[in-house]
Amino acid sequence: MLTRKQHELLRFIQVRLEESGISPSFEEMKEALDLKSKSGVHRLISALEERGFIRRLPNRARALEVLRQPEDATSKPPKPASAKEIASRAPAVGRPANDVIEIPLHGRIAAGVPIEALEGQSSLPVPAALLGSGDHYALEVSGDSMVEAGILDGDFALVKRTTTARDGEIVVALIRGEEATLKYLRREDGMVRLDPANAAYEPQIYGPDEVEVQGKLAGLLRRYH
Repeated sequence: MLTRKQHELLRFIQVRLEESGISPSFEEMKEALDLKSKSGVHRLISALEERGFIRRLPNRARALEVLRQPEDATSKPPKPASAKEIASRAPAVGRPANDVIEIPLHGRIAAGVPIEALEGQSSLPVPAALLGSGDHYALEVSGDSMVEAGILDGDFALVKRTTTARDGEIVVALIRGEEATLKYLRREDGMVRLDPANAAYEPQIYGPDEVEVQGKLAGLLRRYH
């Protein structure tokens, strides 16, 4: 038997899918159910998934499929909040210090020899205080080339989406459209230099058309085992 909030969320997702064919975002679900944080939405979705009511579709962002409805599906879905209602609920200044939000977790990124940055469908709960304004995503760090910058293998890099960065900033750099790496960005003599923070590694130098900035480091999360 589902809880009231699980029931409401399931119905809300179903109605959105019927209306637009697109799953609602975590923010829309949070506001529709009047929850304090997206971590609450994540827990509800996980519970519905474990009980076989929904499933996450692989290789697609924001993709949920409703597999079945509870036998007592009689309650109406919550009405999506209007922009005015959402604004009225927002705190006067910034987010609550203890708020947790979900950001996409897009696989692994190299802090060493470049490897593929995988486009996954997982999400990572992050304290809102670690993030500023803008759109963010997370990548799991693989390798040790940034250890002198305090970035260790297995850390989660919190990245702000951007296509521009200043010299000296740590960026997610897509190389030749195929491989991604986490490095210091430098420009010199018309070339792009990606510098490690480990004396055991050499800088990587590319033409300006070979490197695309996909974000810059905004913070780190570390798990202790």
